[in-house]
Amino acid sequence: MSDAPAALPADTRIVITGGAGLVGQNLTARLLARGCTGVHVLDKASGNLAIAAEIHPGARFTEADLAEAGPWQDSLREAQVVIMLHAQIGGLHPEEFTRNNVVATRNVLEAVSRDAYLVHVSSSVVESAADDDYSSSKAEQEAMVLASGLACTVLRATLMFGWFDRKHFGWLSNFMARVPVFPIPGNGRYVRQPLYAGDFCEIIIASMARRPPTACYNISGKEKMDYVDIIRLIRAANGSRSLLLHLPYWLFYTLLKIYAVFDRDPPFTTAQLQALVIDEVFEDIDWEGIFGVAATPLHQAIHDTFTHPVYSKVRLKF
Repeated sequence: MSDAPAALPADTRIVITGGAGLVGQNLTARLLARGCTGVHVLDKASGNLAIAAEIHPGARFTEADLAEAGPWQDSLREAQVVIMLHAQIGGLHPEEFTRNNVVATRNVLEAVSRDAYLVHVSSSVVESAADDDYSSSKAEQEAMVLASGLACTVLRATLMFGWFDRKHFGWLSNFMARVPVFPIPGNGRYVRQPLYAGDFCEIIIASMARRPPTACYNISGKEKMDYVDIIRLIRAANGSRSLLLHLPYWLFYTLLKIYAVFDRDPPFTTAQLQALVIDEVFEDIDWEGIFGVAATPLHQAIHDTFTHPVYSKVRLKF
């Protein structure tokens, strides 16, 4: 875990919206480890909220649908710092993205005290060429935050891994633990630039303490590594004996097509395969210097993710 030099008063009243997911759980753990006593998490995912309440007993947790007015808004009026993590990431219906990314954000911004400091977790997709419900609603959400007049830091994050990861590296690790052979498409030399959630949370905490002038920051991982080498690090960290088997791309694609005939909701699709074999590289700003947070070496971050005595065993719900 990185050590950010910025200090945060222990009794700061902090509200985290959408705080029962990957980033929120990591952030809550780190805030409580710092001795923070005013952490309040809002989320509508009752299952993950119950998990959070069990493993983070020093914080408050409230089940709340932010797209509907309710008593939860009172906690925002009293907050000194608000961390906005709520987001609709996947789904089949456009109205889900509008409701949870736009309407919910409007309600949050209306309830927040004008004296509060806001850290909004946006996404790298707002600057991408993607044109879908997620990217358009996240862009609208970010624009609402910047137009609110609140002092804020906007962090545009890339895909992350870390404690409580139920997708991405977490899914890969769980799959590896269940099968004797782990398939690798082609030579596996596809560049990845993963962002460690632990480092990202330290950036959030530094933003809360330092309160830089309102601006947007693109936050991505500091190290670039081939997919197959990441898989090897995950295998070493979780102690798996699964054999890594390289398959020609065409064969891998064909097997996925056949599998999809028998499973309407396959765990891995041909579209994901096509995305996997494209190099994934993002802008690399000096967030270490800007926020005073030292990046955790990738091998150490992966090891810490899968070896923590408590958090590595927690499985969040989809």
